[in-house]
Amino acid sequence: MREFIDVTGKTEDEAIRKALAQLGLDRDDVSVEVLERAKSGFLGLGSCPAKVRVSYGEEEEPAVSTISVEKEPKFEEKPQQPRKEKKDKPRREKTERAPKAEKTEKVEKAAPVKEPLPVKEESIPAAPLGEEVDDEKARAIKSFLSGLLAQMGTEADIHVYLPEKSRYKVILEGSNIGALIGRRGETLDAIQQLTSYSVNRTGGRVRIQLDAEGYREKREQSLQHLAQKVAGKVVKYRRSVTLEPMNAYERHVIHTALQDTPGVTTYSTGTDPNRRVIVAYDREKR
Repeated sequence: MREFIDVTGKTEDEAIRKALAQLGLDRDDVSVEVLERAKSGFLGLGSCPAKVRVSYGEEEEPAVSTISVEKEPKFEEKPQQPRKEKKDKPRREKTERAPKAEKTEKVEKAAPVKEPLPVKEESIPAAPLGEEVDDEKARAIKSFLSGLLAQMGTEADIHVYLPEKSRYKVILEGSNIGALIGRRGETLDAIQQLTSYSVNRTGGRVRIQLDAEGYREKREQSLQHLAQKVAGKVVKYRRSVTLEPMNAYERHVIHTALQDTPGVTTYSTGTDPNRRVIVAYDREKR
């Protein structure tokens, strides 16, 4: 018959050792059930010892109940009926389907855009320069350019005109003066700036435009044609176009060429020497 005793201790292990010593048995001879676990509390207050139940003795063997097993029922075997052979049905010949008509993409009709009038490619006549001038500024221009050209080893005739107040037009004529122009007029621009600085340092500021072999005139006409061509694209596609870097005079040519063009406005961005003209679509100028 199975018996048990309840023992307490500070810990579960201590309670089990006390029970084994009291019974004179080994750990393998008993079974242990922890009834209460030890609690330490706070500063000794609220502490609680552990309590275990140690069972010992022989366990009673449970009575074995006999379970009657019923005989399995017999099933009468039914004679198998012969399977019916499936007749092959005649296959239907696949008829070729007509190819599906391709979907036609819907094309949205864009609103008609007024395109600018075509630009005529004939050359624009140059403004009359009038007679040559020989005032103080003109003499200063000739003096400076004569010395500079001599240092460069280039000979050229210097002609000075005054097409409008405070703006001098200087034309160099001679043979083999293409070197004075340079790539895209860069050398000509440099000579023009040096001349302007030399002439204007004594006071009485004036504008000086230097040309050689008609480069400025040809460049001006080319810029005007470019401006009209770009304006046509801006109006057609309604998108802004940024032009290549230009000097102040060339930017002025672009602005002047498009100032009266409907649907287009121009402005400059950036800093020299990389300042550019932007041709933009202007709905309000239609």
